[in-house]
Amino acid sequence: MQLAANKVQDYLGPAKVPIKAEYAHRPGDKTMRALAWFGNEDVRMIDAPIPDITEPEDVIIRVTGTTICGSDLHLYHGEIMTMQEGDILGHEFMGIVEEVGPGVKNISAGQRVVASFQIACGDCRYCKEKLSSFCDNSNNSSLQEKLYGTRDAGFFGYSHFTGGFPGGQAEYVRVPKGNVNLLPIPEEIPDEKALFLSDILPTSYHCVVDTGVTPGDVVAIWGLGPVGMYAAQWAQLKGASRIIGIDAVPERLNFASSKLRIETINFKEDKDIPKRIHELVPGGVDVALDCGTFHEPKTWMHKIQKTLMLETDVPEILNEMLVSVRKMGRCGMTAAYAGFANGVNVGALMEKGIRLIGNGQAPVHKYWKEIMNDYILTNKFNPTMIVSHRVPLEDMPDLYRVFDERKSGVLKVFVETQFSSPPSEGCPKTTRVSEWN
Repeated sequence: MQLAANKVQDYLGPAKVPIKAEYAHRPGDKTMRALAWFGNEDVRMIDAPIPDITEPEDVIIRVTGTTICGSDLHLYHGEIMTMQEGDILGHEFMGIVEEVGPGVKNISAGQRVVASFQIACGDCRYCKEKLSSFCDNSNNSSLQEKLYGTRDAGFFGYSHFTGGFPGGQAEYVRVPKGNVNLLPIPEEIPDEKALFLSDILPTSYHCVVDTGVTPGDVVAIWGLGPVGMYAAQWAQLKGASRIIGIDAVPERLNFASSKLRIETINFKEDKDIPKRIHELVPGGVDVALDCGTFHEPKTWMHKIQKTLMLETDVPEILNEMLVSVRKMGRCGMTAAYAGFANGVNVGALMEKGIRLIGNGQAPVHKYWKEIMNDYILTNKFNPTMIVSHRVPLEDMPDLYRVFDERKSGVLKVFVETQFSSPPSEGCPKTTRVSEWN
């Protein structure tokens, strides 16, 4: 997040919260492999200390599956000013419990578990309602508190803006408050189906449910990355009568039309998205969902403002949604916005009576058991549908580059470690990024 220079310096400095990001290191000289950030487009595999139990409710897990998320590209491009050299990245991961602290009562060594990408205390008013992403007690960022008035929960591997917790693109991870931040996984669910309970399954589900997709709705989705693809499937399951996906990556557009059987719009060919949507749906769609990670400015005005750090985010997708929905329509924002955008069409918001819903970071704890029990175990939803590749952890630097370029038909990649099981039936076999065309 390129925070406007005149707004940053006054905000830096930690707030007092009870959950610490720092961790003790395992005794001895053994290390683990991990992916760390060193600057703009500079991520490297390093030998890092293996975490040890630091607080009574800690759990140490051996990572068996991790991945890269579209929101990680904000870190990759150095857009988060609170990044520090050597920070271990990654907020979607799962593994096998190696060790538990003395205060952990419901998790045992040897269990397969998924970690939520957010770190919740389990005790505050939000955690008691399973709204784990809004935890009051796990993020020490004074910067976020000054910007938003409050703080989100701490997140794994997503800068000191979200607490500075080392992430899951590594062989081992310390999970604070393991009693509440780990979900045991039944043996009948393979890792490839379980991993995304960490983030994109609850995130996409929350986007659809929180915005209020109902039977018969016509839904438009901006962004056909993994979250957008999943959101389209959830909207179908919730009874949407018609879904229109908007993107510019040919492989994603082809996948959405052939596999999900939804209508698509290429925003590089149709420059005026609201005009095209009103041609397809006179009067506008019922629901617009922002699931995009392509928030690069489209116009010179916003390119200049971003370059000069006069805004941190662009309003162009939001404005397209506000014009594209019908009167009294609903707009849900689940894409990652961080600060300030100039030129929002507040007139359309007010005059059309639009319900603009900031979905927030998805409260994983609210949904992950429901998704696992009602949709994955019953085969109503197959998370592996969008898994395009499987690579070893050592390929993470190359994977970031290819993922950022949106080449080689990359959708979601399962990243294995030395502790991973072999690929499950029907899932991609291990390849190296260097082998991809």
